[in-house]
Amino acid sequence: QVQLVESGGGSVQVGGSLRLSCVASGDTDSRRCMAWFRQTPGKERESVARINVPESMTVHDASVSDRFSISHDNTKQTLYLQMNSLKTEDTGMYYCASTSRSFGRICPAASNLYDYWGQGTQVTVSS
Repeated sequence: QVQLVESGGGSVQVGGSLRLSCVASGDTDSRRCMAWFRQTPGKERESVARINVPESMTVHDASVSDRFSISHDNTKQTLYLQMNSLKTEDTGMYYCASTSRSFGRICPAASNLYDYWGQGTQVTVSS
């Protein structure tokens, strides 16, 4: 079992920055893929960024690739999402997720392939 706790959300204006954190506990050695997902009311959770933890291979969604950066600190068992140049369309609930299953070097974008989820942290970007 893995427990994930997100923090760092908040309200910012367009152009601002936030850094989300996700602390993992439990069977952390089993984590292979970790990811950040975003969800807005009435919509499915969508992948924002993913990381293959053992290989540090990252993938960012095209809509955020030049503004967001996912990283992982093994010593702190913490996943980060640095978000810069925020836009109103970045507003949503952000979830941290992980899985111990192997999908090759590139971690999947599909939310149903992740086994563990945090409770979410709200990000609101206003103009």
